[in-house]
Amino acid sequence: MRGAAENMINIIACDDDKDIVRALKIYLSSEGFNVLEAYNGRQVLELLAENDVQLVLMDVMMPQMDGIEATAEIRKKYNVPVILITAKSEDYDKILGLDVGADDYITKPFKPVEVVARAKSQLRRYLKLGKAPVGQHLRNGGLLIDDVSKKVLVDGEEVNFTPTEYSILKLFMENIDSVLSPREIYKRVWNGSAFGGENTVIVHIRHIREKIEIDPASPHYIVAVYGHGYKMQRRDR
Repeated sequence: MRGAAENMINIIACDDDKDIVRALKIYLSSEGFNVLEAYNGRQVLELLAENDVQLVLMDVMMPQMDGIEATAEIRKKYNVPVILITAKSEDYDKILGLDVGADDYITKPFKPVEVVARAKSQLRRYLKLGKAPVGQHLRNGGLLIDDVSKKVLVDGEEVNFTPTEYSILKLFMENIDSVLSPREIYKRVWNGSAFGGENTVIVHIRHIREKIEIDPASPHYIVAVYGHGYKMQRRDR
């Protein structure tokens, strides 16, 4: 491992407000995590290049490089989970952040218990993806999930998925032809209360469609069931 302490879970806490970074460090350090401090998006990218990092907590509005731009840059090279910190009224920032690859968001003012719960949820999923001992192949038409290597193949071509996208796709593949509501998906993938999480699910499903569908506007696999949610249709090819 480069830079950060070996055998520790390393989390980057980034905000241009040093008091918020200090508070995040207190919350997360009390749970045994090693917290790396940053104050803009460029510093986050530098820390990722120098350390083995398992989670990024990052504000949206920052100087030099904001959280949206930094998340887009992170997704070019890393699958590490990203949780964005947004102002309560900035719904556009939440959707835009998810759209460029963030896994979740926390709104200000936040409670310590929420920060810790959301961080642990993302870490459980990310660490599980990297070390599941026994896996299986899930196939539907031209889709293949290799749950040993955690790879997704679309018509034989490997496609890069974030840990959250992988978990959602796997949930659909394990429940082919079953209708899943956004609320149920959020509860099962994020392991928490679904209150306010439906939009997060919808954005992630759009990302998945863009990666697995020939025409995302006319999906072949994940289809909407009006008034109920989504389902993965069984396909021969």
